[in-house]
Amino acid sequence: MLPTPTTPTAPAVKLPLYKQLYVQVLVAITIGVLLGHFEPQYATTFKPLGDAFIKLVKMIIAPVIFLTIVTGIASMTQLKTVGRVFGKAMAYFLFFSTLALIVGMLVAHAVQPGAGMNVDVSTLDQKEVRSYVEKTHELTITGFLMDVIPKSLIGALADGNILQTLFVAVLFGVSLALVGERGKPVLTFFESLTAPVFRMVHILMRTAPIGAFGAMAFTIGKYGLAVLLNLAWLVGSFYITSLLFVLVILGIVGKLCGFSIIKLIRYLKAELLLVLGTSSSESALPSLMEKMEKAGCEKTVVGLVVPTGYSFNLDGTNIYMTLAALFIAQATNTELTLGHQITLLLVAMLSSKGAAGVTGAGFITLAATLSVVPEVPVAGMALILGVDRFMSECRSLTNFMGNAVATIVVSKWENGLDHAKLDRALNGQADSEDAVAPAARA
Repeated sequence: MLPTPTTPTAPAVKLPLYKQLYVQVLVAITIGVLLGHFEPQYATTFKPLGDAFIKLVKMIIAPVIFLTIVTGIASMTQLKTVGRVFGKAMAYFLFFSTLALIVGMLVAHAVQPGAGMNVDVSTLDQKEVRSYVEKTHELTITGFLMDVIPKSLIGALADGNILQTLFVAVLFGVSLALVGERGKPVLTFFESLTAPVFRMVHILMRTAPIGAFGAMAFTIGKYGLAVLLNLAWLVGSFYITSLLFVLVILGIVGKLCGFSIIKLIRYLKAELLLVLGTSSSESALPSLMEKMEKAGCEKTVVGLVVPTGYSFNLDGTNIYMTLAALFIAQATNTELTLGHQITLLLVAMLSSKGAAGVTGAGFITLAATLSVVPEVPVAGMALILGVDRFMSECRSLTNFMGNAVATIVVSKWENGLDHAKLDRALNGQADSEDAVAPAARA
């Protein structure tokens, strides 16, 4: 009997450049910037496109997190692994978040972005700043902890709160694992449900260029490029500091873990451009979770680290907070002792952890920090209000990369990292978002 010939696996088809998502997003951002610059009034009318895309993505975030965590935990044989992964992730987050705060403070001292401005606080328009200060009550530790518990089991998924979804998913996943064989049909159902949910993510991501165009056109049209010139030294310092943090500090972490930060950036280029265009790292959360799994990270680790990192691992926001606080002090000729600066650092560590789920978290946490450290005038925030939107993009990009690196590191600590798979992904040999199975594009 002759052996049955095997059909060779077809190589992944490389999409034409114009069909690749990252190219489409890049073109959309460029068109948005040009329209916002030359036709600002017309450009601001495209704001609903950006808002609609963000809402579409947030619609799918809760199901993605829930299904990933529940199926990951329920499939585990050792439930104590969940607590171990969470503990390692929080240790990583605490160390690098604190390091980011210190980096921002050191850069502010070295560069002195606000020196020589000699701003009189009484002359500043504080009306818009006041609205942010009023929101700082949402950042109390008690309020934050209480907000983690949803009003109902289904309410966590309905409201789309990341921490509440994470909390419910962990509890449900553990419960499903504990019931043993009786829970197998439920687990099988959730595993089957994961496929169409992630297919929906792929469908929604095809609208990313439209969302990026609308958000960027509105930003440039409303605030204008000219506003950047007034505070170019501050904005430039922040962008350069964040870039160095990613390339040098996270680059060293990557080298120690056996991967290149440059290759990781290239692997996530479509998501990074999406974050840049929308000024929101949440817009790329579902894609990040999927790509981290494809890059060899253990499913359970991805499910726990990525959503938690979006609340507790905000490297870009932390750099911004101390850099901006010292900029305001320098611009208003406010003298800060070493004790004041240490207090500022400690308060920023706490307030940044309470930022989860708060819209405009970077600016609001800065207001919360300055409210507790009276030596730095809160009214000085009016100085940076005009450029905060442009700095928000850099905060989101840095936060995004920080969470990608954290996922790989914690996976390695858990011996749950497939190095061969990671190498293939970072070298462009694995399926990327632009070359997901052809059925996804049909």
